[in-house]
Amino acid sequence: MPQRLSAALLTATALAAGLALPATAQAATTVNCAAGGWKATYYANTSFSGTPKRTVCDSSISENYGTGDPAGVTLPKDNFTVRWATTRNFGSGGPFALTTEVRDGIRVYLDGVRKMDVWKNVSTTQKKTVNLTVPKGTHTLRVDFVAWTGSANVKFAYAPRTSATVDKTAPLTPTGAKAVLDNATAQARVSWAANKEMDLAGYRVYRRLKGSTAFTRVAQTTGTSFAQVPSMPGSTYYYEVRAYDKAGRESTGTADLPITTYAVTSPTGLTAKGTDAGIALAWKPVPGAVMYDIVRLDDHGENAYFSTKSTGSYTDTKVARSVKWSYRVSSRDGAGRFSQYDAHSVEARRLVAAPRNVTAVPATGKVVLNWATDAATGGDYFAFHVYRSTTLPVDTTAEPVKCAYSREPSVCTDTSAAMNTTYHYVVKGYDDTGDESLASAPVTVTTLGEDRTPPAPVAGLRAEATEYGIVLHWNANTEADLKRYEIYRGEVIGDPGEQVCSAGQYDFLSPATTSYLDDRLPDGEEVCYFVDAIDQSGNSSFKWTGDANVAVVTELDLTPSVATPEGSPVTASAMSDEGGTAIRLDWQPVQDATGYRVYRWNPTTLTYEKLTADPFTDTTYMDTAAGSGTTHFYWVSAVYADGRESAPGAAWEILPPKA
Repeated sequence: MPQRLSAALLTATALAAGLALPATAQAATTVNCAAGGWKATYYANTSFSGTPKRTVCDSSISENYGTGDPAGVTLPKDNFTVRWATTRNFGSGGPFALTTEVRDGIRVYLDGVRKMDVWKNVSTTQKKTVNLTVPKGTHTLRVDFVAWTGSANVKFAYAPRTSATVDKTAPLTPTGAKAVLDNATAQARVSWAANKEMDLAGYRVYRRLKGSTAFTRVAQTTGTSFAQVPSMPGSTYYYEVRAYDKAGRESTGTADLPITTYAVTSPTGLTAKGTDAGIALAWKPVPGAVMYDIVRLDDHGENAYFSTKSTGSYTDTKVARSVKWSYRVSSRDGAGRFSQYDAHSVEARRLVAAPRNVTAVPATGKVVLNWATDAATGGDYFAFHVYRSTTLPVDTTAEPVKCAYSREPSVCTDTSAAMNTTYHYVVKGYDDTGDESLASAPVTVTTLGEDRTPPAPVAGLRAEATEYGIVLHWNANTEADLKRYEIYRGEVIGDPGEQVCSAGQYDFLSPATTSYLDDRLPDGEEVCYFVDAIDQSGNSSFKWTGDANVAVVTELDLTPSVATPEGSPVTASAMSDEGGTAIRLDWQPVQDATGYRVYRWNPTTLTYEKLTADPFTDTTYMDTAAGSGTTHFYWVSAVYADGRESAPGAAWEILPPKA
């Protein structure tokens, strides 16, 4: 007869293979079986005495030993015993049936009291069922089996009797029940510990509204938790849990578990403040809200919508500076339910950006500051404040520096600075409301003492006569406090050997410039130039030393060889366009004229050549065919109805070389 491989057989196999035994196959004193499992102890006698031969864990009692000893255990084939024991919680207890099929003997004990006794040496399998009531709580079942002679087998099971006519015992009330409001989902979450009854069918969850005594069943489950979104936000509900068994018996309910839900209300206390990063919004958090929805309107009523999980603040970084923005806020709970928007809106403007690239150049008793702003993204600046201190950080709560402003709004001359002093400066912009930007990065400078040292004379001055004027070049000065170059132009006077350049100030340039175009009419005159260097203290390389590098040059003479007649009724003017690609001619209308002719001097053919088709009735002409890098001369004459043509009016214009 085939033998069933018991846990004892697996233990013997492991020992034969020299393997480490699992915890369930250790000596009886160290074996701990899972809850509800059986601890099986084998003895080599019929009196359950002496040292056990093996102790293992079985999930059930169902063995067929045949005519031999249990496989994997060193026992005699006859006259051996096995004792199984389990301890478990039966919950509320109730009616149970004990069933057995055995050959030879079996005895069953509940908490040490014998409940079944089939104890004789037989040759056929005996079957028996015993009905009994198990009290509630934790109890121990023990099964003693004896094999005397011949074949041996044993089965034993216990199970609740679930017929409603038999089972009059209701399950125990579930324990560990609790209820919490899950704010993230707006759900009421109820949980409890699992009951121990073997005949348990599941659980029922009941709910009542505060002020009502009637419970309504809202769930039936085999699990140990339940969640729902209560239908009436802003109300208090009471939940209780009841267990029910397979006979339909229901336990008493747990203690009432209160949950107060939140009604989604509009946020209050909304404020808006312009910052450098954007518009900072703040409001009082709404209980139960997990999300806030913000609507933004611009001056034209255009809307933008966005949401935040923040508890009571948000900074809108997507807005342009210096634009008035209006905001309203609503709240949303975990179930997605919205409140109305806040009853009032708030307005704010993002601050202008902090000035950047601040520089400070020292001079005697003053400091010249320059800075830059971004016209595209910096906002609308009304003006700037400059702050100064002798320590860091710069105190911007003090009175700002009184600047001697130049024509540029991003330049400040601090004339109150003391000599030989180290200062730290920051610059703040502000808009027409007076709200200041953040401070720029600080710049540190040490003012000079009294400076009477002029810059070095400008060297390397060169003058070149071209068809589009006189081009000057010179070597750059290297003084750190250089402020500008001044251009002087005049004529050479005096006898040979004693000639001087009688010149007056003509123009001034930035210290980074080392070239200049004097786009005067190339008419063959002799002219002279010199360049003066001026520092921040007003010292002049020429005025203080009288030393200058003079360049003398004779202009090219491009004057047309055909003289312009006198007495023309036409007064014309010429001007190059911004791109330097064409010359525009304009003139006033001539009385009785029916049209006009435009001529341009051709230095190759030595004639004025007609540019317009007859008749040309406009008083503006654009010469797009004029060559660059030279001077152009024009005539404009009036044409009358009888075909007569007036004396021409003259104009000229330089078209510089294309860059």
